[in-house]
Amino acid sequence: MGRYLSQRLGQGIVVILGVTTLVFVVTRMIGDPVNFILPLSASEEQRAALRSDLGFDRSILSQFGSFLRDAVRLDFGNSTYFRNEDALDVVMRFLPKTLQLAAAGMVMALLLSVPLGAIAALRPGGLLDKFLVTLSLIGLATPQFFLGQVILLLTSVKFNLVQFGDGPWTHLIFPALTLALPAIGRLTMVTRSAMIDELNSQYVKAARAKGVAARRIVGVHALRNAAIPFVTLFGWEVIRALAGYTLVVEAVFDWPGLGDLAILAIRERDFFLIQTIVFIVAIMVVLINIAIDVAYKIVDPRVKL
Repeated sequence: MGRYLSQRLGQGIVVILGVTTLVFVVTRMIGDPVNFILPLSASEEQRAALRSDLGFDRSILSQFGSFLRDAVRLDFGNSTYFRNEDALDVVMRFLPKTLQLAAAGMVMALLLSVPLGAIAALRPGGLLDKFLVTLSLIGLATPQFFLGQVILLLTSVKFNLVQFGDGPWTHLIFPALTLALPAIGRLTMVTRSAMIDELNSQYVKAARAKGVAARRIVGVHALRNAAIPFVTLFGWEVIRALAGYTLVVEAVFDWPGLGDLAILAIRERDFFLIQTIVFIVAIMVVLINIAIDVAYKIVDPRVKL
């Protein structure tokens, strides 16, 4: 296990380096941030002085070398938008809200998709199965920005409930639901398919012949053996949520998270902030991937890493 984790961490470092390198190059190609920081009335001398202070007057290789050296020390420079505040401090201030939203959405998806998928698998082709499959497909086909707008329209306009922006825990319910619904559709379908295979397997037929209770067969034996594909997809749902889906939800509900910050950083050409966001998200994605592999071993000890 230790050797395997060491190998995965080494691969993760390579992935993080590749992603940050790509973002570093792309951000240098989209324009001069000095033009966005200084007013139009600024002189060329002022622009040149600021460009020198930020290090943008040096070659790309020189800038990248400095970036890698500072990144090892978790020094990503100062945000040009937040009045020269440390970029990592800015990201860490917004990150908890994104983690809170992603955690709430994924918990909803977990608690709803497993029982729904198991129930649908008990009688494939039945009325309840068709109903749950239809709901899952609707959840999969509905874009989250549209789903969020509908929920926001119903709660805030129709029923006069303020459910956007930062606030009490009730403000988290509908953004989390918007984030969770497509995941619930995918996870329900995967759980249903895996459970149908397990319930038709020989060991389940043998257990039924021995008189084992149906609840134990479904809840203990079949569900546990069906957990591997579920764990795989659930891990990817968490990654999708952290690496992109929260951005849409946060924009719709004005949730002050990392996605909202990323949009602001791109709009304001805050290179240092963009690089920091990508670096932190890449680290989280790598760690989640490793956690998925470890979860395989916990769910089924027969799995070899």
